[in-house]
Amino acid sequence: MEFERAVAARRMVRAFTDEPVDPETVDRILGLARRAPSAGNADGLDFLVLEGPDAAAYWEVTLPEPRRSGFAWPGLLAAPAVVVVWADPSAYVARYREPDKSRAGLGAGPEAWPVPYWFVDAGAAVMTILCACADRGLGASFFGLFEHEPAVRARFSVPEGRRAAGAVALGHPAPDRPSGSLRRRRRGLPEIVHRGAW
Repeated sequence: MEFERAVAARRMVRAFTDEPVDPETVDRILGLARRAPSAGNADGLDFLVLEGPDAAAYWEVTLPEPRRSGFAWPGLLAAPAVVVVWADPSAYVARYREPDKSRAGLGAGPEAWPVPYWFVDAGAAVMTILCACADRGLGASFFGLFEHEPAVRARFSVPEGRRAAGAVALGHPAPDRPSGSLRRRRRGLPEIVHRGAW
């Protein structure tokens, strides 16, 4: 699929079949994601891949059985793979302490960053994952961990200091109902493009 078609085809898929995704396909998708922009080439992202029983364990941590009866997207839990994108702010701080970057003043600590680029870079990696899935005919959905980040960190032995940018469920799409958010109008180019001034 060409790039424009992959971007246009990308949508959040919230129901999956139980057909597994070949681990080599997941690795190829993540190989593309690691080529996403990285501030200072800090290389501060990690991908926690959860498949089979590990994916089921993810849902046990974030959406235990008693809370599932009212969950609007039960087909999401059938995703054969969940990729949690973790950012390491300390990798960015350390990179910006190096001689070629130290003049930026961002090596003092995470609080020195007016924009936490570890999350910007994670967003670029997530978009790459979503488009790579669309390119391969797979479905994918990005969602946050919110208050579950500490529990997911503990359950899957994620090192302290890492921050979860979110998770991507991926797999073969199953029929699902569209999100109510799709009723919202997307602003047109004349509303969002400001040339020369606002």
